[in-house]
Amino acid sequence: MSIVLTEKAAGEVKRHMEQQNLDEGAFLRMSVTGGGCSGLQYSLGFENEYDPKVDAKYDQHGVSIIANKKMALHLDGTTIDFQDGPTGRGFAIENPNVPRTGGCPGCRGS
Repeated sequence: MSIVLTEKAAGEVKRHMEQQNLDEGAFLRMSVTGGGCSGLQYSLGFENEYDPKVDAKYDQHGVSIIANKKMALHLDGTTIDFQDGPTGRGFAIENPNVPRTGGCPGCRGS
């Protein structure tokens, strides 16, 4: 099981860590909450504590990513990338375990 952090995303994470003067031992925590009919909602944040009893840890491109082991099952194969283009700038998360839907008819305005 793993979460994939692209090299471009890792560079952006490291830039944020430097800007926030975080210790080199800081972790990038990925969390997931239910998003209703639109799917899962992801959050990324920095943390200094890692508990191997409850957290899974993935090291990629010099960044340690942690996620609650219960959520890690839903994140297996997820890719975190960073995009910077004409349509916007930010992290993009692709989870192959979640089918893409347009949401319920009420959410789509139908």
